[in-house]
Order: sequence, then structure tokens, then C-alpha cells
Amino acid sequence: MGERIKVFGLVAILGFMSGVIAQLTADHVIPALLRILPQLVQLRFLVSGFAGACLTLGLVSIWAYITGPSEP
Repeated sequence: MGERIKVFGLVAILGFMSGVIAQLTADHVIPALLRILPQLVQLRFLVSGFAGACLTLGLVSIWAYITGPSEP
């Protein structure tokens, strides 16, 4: 039971971090990209999708690195 609570806690922390990073991205990175590359970034959903994919890949990689191999 203790391991399950630790996993839930870790997932909750990763979710919180994901939300904070997504908010910072929405507030700072996307507007900067819209100013720099107005023609390329007119499709905001495309940029949001790419940012979400990178964020998810990073968070899952961190989680996999923290938990390590499950074999004894």
C-alpha cells in the first residue's frame, strides 16, 4: 500500500509541474514565438501540440529515470 501512495504522490507532483510549465509556456514562450515567427505560428494549436508533446516526453523521461528499473 505504501508503494502505491508513493506512485500517486509522484504522479501528482509531475502533474503539478506539468501544469506550471504549461502556464509559463502559454504566458511567455508562445507570445514570443508569435512575435518572432508570425507566419509560421498562426496555428496556435500546432505550437501547443508540439509543446505538449515535448513536455510529456520530458516528464515521462524524468519519471522513468527517478523510478529506475523494476528488476531486483
